[in-house]
Amino acid sequence: MITYYDDRSVQVTSTTVRVDGRSYPLAELTMVWHRRGDRSWRVLAGRGAIGAALAGPLVAAVLGIGLAVWLHRSAVVTIAIVGVSVLVGLAVGPLADVLFEHLDRSYVRGSRQLEMWARWHGRPVRLLRTGDALRFGQIYRAVQRAMEHVPAAPGRSAPGRVAPGQNVIGSSGSSPSPRSKP
Repeated sequence: MITYYDDRSVQVTSTTVRVDGRSYPLAELTMVWHRRGDRSWRVLAGRGAIGAALAGPLVAAVLGIGLAVWLHRSAVVTIAIVGVSVLVGLAVGPLADVLFEHLDRSYVRGSRQLEMWARWHGRPVRLLRTGDALRFGQIYRAVQRAMEHVPAAPGRSAPGRVAPGQNVIGSSGSSPSPRSKP
């Protein structure tokens, strides 16, 4: 038995897909596809907040420099205001690394719920639903690889040719039935 993917809730092997304690033998899956849900406004708002946190100190520095010039104070006061403004702007440097890391993780995880569906015993079954795009892609590819190596059952054509009822996974990942949303 070959294990293609394994974590605490999903295991994909050369014989079975197990999700949250439920097992689906690959020989009984005739088609696998995925669906994307709507965008999560919470994730998008979080990305906006990170962008604002990155831009805030820089905007404060520019406003401080503008204020120093606009006030027409002595050279010492102007230099002090500009110096503090520059220090505020430079403070974003160490913070930016952490914020960019969070922003990068946000894009890796994605902003949509992703679902993997299969036709099992003639009816569609949702195998997996997650908002983690990276994990979903790893699991979906593991199922693809596992389905490619399922031996042809009697009455089915050899791997590489698709016959009615043969295990297949859509290369485009699209559902074989009409979708409710484009």
